[in-house]
Amino acid sequence: MSEVPQTDVSRPSALPTAHLLQRPSASQILVEQNSAEYLDTIEEEWNKKIDMEVETLVDGMVDLVSLASIGDKDKFRIAQEAFQAQSRAESMVRAANSLVSITHSMKLLLLLSDEAQIAHRRDAELKVVQTEREETRTKVASLLDELLRHPRTATGSQSEQISGENQTR
Repeated sequence: MSEVPQTDVSRPSALPTAHLLQRPSASQILVEQNSAEYLDTIEEEWNKKIDMEVETLVDGMVDLVSLASIGDKDKFRIAQEAFQAQSRAESMVRAANSLVSITHSMKLLLLLSDEAQIAHRRDAELKVVQTEREETRTKVASLLDELLRHPRTATGSQSEQISGENQTR
């Protein structure tokens, strides 16, 4: 009776840990990124999704136009093209719905985003534009001064030449 009964049930035990070919997980990568890099990554992902869905729509339209050829067709060929057109149309509807969903998500992100950050970016852009405006204004003023000075000296020398010619006559 001192025997331990044997069963099929597994007995949990500590497994040795191995560190072979461990790759950093996505959460570890995101923690190491700063805010700008993280936002750039997210933006790139959104752009890839949008590009993929738009490409699906374009390919679907190209296929539908190519299937719309007119000619002598038997019933089998007509049924086959109808099936292809229907499956293409379904994939295009899915892509369009996905684009609508992406648009909705982006609107929500814009509405719910940090208004202080938007205001800060707007103010920073305003300062840059005002600085550029002042630099351009001073440059234009200096160019205008140069432009107005040169014709005076040229017209002054011309008027001296004209008066000199009048005296010689």
